[in-house]
Amino acid sequence: MRHSIRSQQPSDHRETPRSTRPVRDPFGDDSAKRLERAALVSVLLPGTKADLRNPLGELASLAESAGVKVVDMMVQKRMTLSPKTGLGKGKLAELVERVTESKANVVIFDNDLAPRQIRELEEAVGCKVLDRSELILDIFALRAKTREAQLQVELAQLEYTAPRLRGLWTHLERIAGAGGGTAAGAVGGVGTRGPGERQIEIDRRVVHDRISFLRREIEEVDKRKQREVQSRSDQFTVSLVGYTNSGKSTLLNKLTQSEQYTADLLFATLDTKTVRWSLGEGRAVLLSDTVGFIRDLPHHLIASFKATLEEAIHANLLLHVVDISSPTAWQQMESVDEVLKSLGCENIPQLTLLNKIDVADDVSLAEMLGRHRADVLQISALTGEGLDALIAEVTRRAKGDALDATVRIPHHEGKLMTELCGLSDVRSRRYTDEAVELDIRINRAQLRQLQGRYPALSVLQSH
Repeated sequence: MRHSIRSQQPSDHRETPRSTRPVRDPFGDDSAKRLERAALVSVLLPGTKADLRNPLGELASLAESAGVKVVDMMVQKRMTLSPKTGLGKGKLAELVERVTESKANVVIFDNDLAPRQIRELEEAVGCKVLDRSELILDIFALRAKTREAQLQVELAQLEYTAPRLRGLWTHLERIAGAGGGTAAGAVGGVGTRGPGERQIEIDRRVVHDRISFLRREIEEVDKRKQREVQSRSDQFTVSLVGYTNSGKSTLLNKLTQSEQYTADLLFATLDTKTVRWSLGEGRAVLLSDTVGFIRDLPHHLIASFKATLEEAIHANLLLHVVDISSPTAWQQMESVDEVLKSLGCENIPQLTLLNKIDVADDVSLAEMLGRHRADVLQISALTGEGLDALIAEVTRRAKGDALDATVRIPHHEGKLMTELCGLSDVRSRRYTDEAVELDIRINRAQLRQLQGRYPALSVLQSH
């Protein structure tokens, strides 16, 4: 099985295909664009979650997000990865030839490779070799702008790199071997073997110390984040989760009139943003946008970004946004479910939002998903279609923990009166010389929050 985009290379009279155009980094200027030319490789193993109709489509999008120009693609089906290079001998020879012809200066595998495999591949093709995890980590490093995100990305990178340190010193091994000696103490080993080994140990110690430091820093971030999330425990909280580029940030902006950055790039945003979402009639909840997930997301990233995902872990309701226009919507949804399960979120109430119905070509997929999952709504975050139904459903769920109460508010507490009326259904009012008594229906958590903030609020009766 062979996929190549060499036949699609631009000429004077042909438009450059979108998948091979260099991408302007939205976080920097064009002068900082990466000029790497990548050959993409996928070894399709039994049980792969890749889209068999376009097995390298997602990796090409990831490469594009990293600012890399894709110049060739190659796919091989195997039962297992070759222990030496991942590929069979024939395919490796073909890859070497194609790298030369396409003038690629980096090869990116859609598989996770062992250090030895990367080392052997680099020697064979004569250029840098990355695996899927390294590419994703690189994109996260490119996108991380806050200190919290930068700490988490650095930790994930170091935890990935630590077991591979010996591979960074293979040039010393080759120097040692050049002297012709093989026994201990032979010519060629002196001055190379010792320093090399010492340098590996120094590097390991430095990396270990840095990892320990980052873990302590992230632990403090995690504690601070938990306190922040728990401080909102008396409010109804909703978190957007979903595959990367499914439209979560666009939906957040549409629902709350926010200005969260959006782009047609994988992992356009990494940082969680929480804003107040007004549902109408004075009701509001807190809505959070979280980092997008992806197939085979490196487990180091999931662990490192746990603090960022606290919003989802402690949410009252998850809105699972699915790009229904994608032919791999089902697989993307399952990938998100797997990550949520690994975070312990599988029992949080969830509403599935089939987004981008305005551009979806195949309505049968939406119908199938609707039959196989409970609580499904079809929406378009871009056009607003279906959002009224979404607001009504979230309102119903937020009111699910409501109670009827009689409260008393002094006349001079005008701010309290305004806020209470905005958060509740006022059934009746009775005025006295000093205060007003109201019969209301309100969310229990919101009533507790008001009591904490306004000591003048008296609850005379509740049930």
